[in-house]
Amino acid sequence: MEALRQLAYTLYESGYLPEMFQYGFLTNALVAACIMGPLLGALGPLVVVKRLAFFSEAVGHGALTGVAIGILLGEPATQPLVALFCFCTLFALLLHWIKSRTDIPYDALVGVFLSFAIALGAALLLYVAKRVNVHILENVLFGSILTVRDMDILVLLIIAVFSVGLLLYSGNRALLASLSPDLARTRGMSVRLYDYAFVLLIALVTVASVKVVGAILVGALLLIPATAARLISRNGREFFWYSVVFSTFSCLLGILLPMAGTLPIPSGAAIVMIASACFLIALGIRRWRSIQ
Repeated sequence: MEALRQLAYTLYESGYLPEMFQYGFLTNALVAACIMGPLLGALGPLVVVKRLAFFSEAVGHGALTGVAIGILLGEPATQPLVALFCFCTLFALLLHWIKSRTDIPYDALVGVFLSFAIALGAALLLYVAKRVNVHILENVLFGSILTVRDMDILVLLIIAVFSVGLLLYSGNRALLASLSPDLARTRGMSVRLYDYAFVLLIALVTVASVKVVGAILVGALLLIPATAARLISRNGREFFWYSVVFSTFSCLLGILLPMAGTLPIPSGAAIVMIASACFLIALGIRRWRSIQ
């Protein structure tokens, strides 16, 4: 990371990069965006196909509680990683376990867990706010490029490598298990195993992205680029790659634009607004195609 920061500063001094690249934290944020954007974009189509958009929102809001628990247990307020990962992983696995053993509609069950996560997170955060700077909590909610550290990038990179390896090894089978569970079972595949693996993956990726996008908005970045891609894609390959492009573009532009315009907008809010603009453009393209 230090080499990347030094390279960016050298290019800035040489006049090849704008003034904002003199700051090392921007290099950290851009590296995180280059990892996070393609990763969330790659997982987004499966989230849309499996109809887990509401689930990813619930896990994101569960991150609030994880952060508060970490601070209460003595972890650094800016990096309560252990409590964050443990709580969100257990939260996601418990939700899916209950779903597989009850007849409660999935959206209703997720709504119950989401409400619980918000209520518990709000209660704990109000208590924690007396002990830490309130701006730290704002960064958790909405993301901030100022708080991205080398450790955050390392965690994100490890999860990205694990996710890509998993997708390359069993991506097609996971897609089959999502689209046609009965056919997958006839081929001897464990649909439940793939479901749990995907749920765990969503939880890990969501938690790793909280620093940049924020707990409240990270679910939107899984959903919006993939939904936009689905509007204009003609096949599965286009669906995947459009989603990756939209997500990566949103991450990069959402970080650079506020810095370039010196706008006091959290990085998470800017990223999601750019993704929403991509969705509107895709909607326009879909409408234009239907008229032709």
